[in-house]
Amino acid sequence: MSDDPNTRGEPDRSRINVNQEHELRYWTQALDVTEEELREAVRAVGASVSEVREYLRSR
Repeated sequence: MSDDPNTRGEPDRSRINVNQEHELRYWTQALDVTEEELREAVRAVGASVSEVREYLRSR
């Protein structure tokens, strides 16, 4: 997703920015996790969506 929620265009769905409220809302719903679980996953493996998904699956 774009770092600026006012920017139009295709969102970058390959990375997660936990410092953006709109991204936290989107990714917690998309991955069916709590905000803390999402933050923990990003701390553990980085902001790549594919890496976060893999991390969450392995838990």
